Amino acid sequence: MNQTEIGKFIAKCRKEQKLTQAQLAEKLNITDRAISKWETGKSMPDSSIMLEL
Repeated sequence: MNQTEIGKFIAKCRKEQKLTQAQLAEKLNITDRAISKWETGKSMPDSSIMLEL
């Protein structure tokens, strides 16, 4: 999987849980901007967050 595919997967899972980017960010104690970057493939989640995600 590349960054874009991972981002699409994160977005799909988030939407299935009926969460906004802001709600997911709050649960993970990060910014909604970070979620946006993941979902657009501009960055990747830190390995420490992967398990919580």
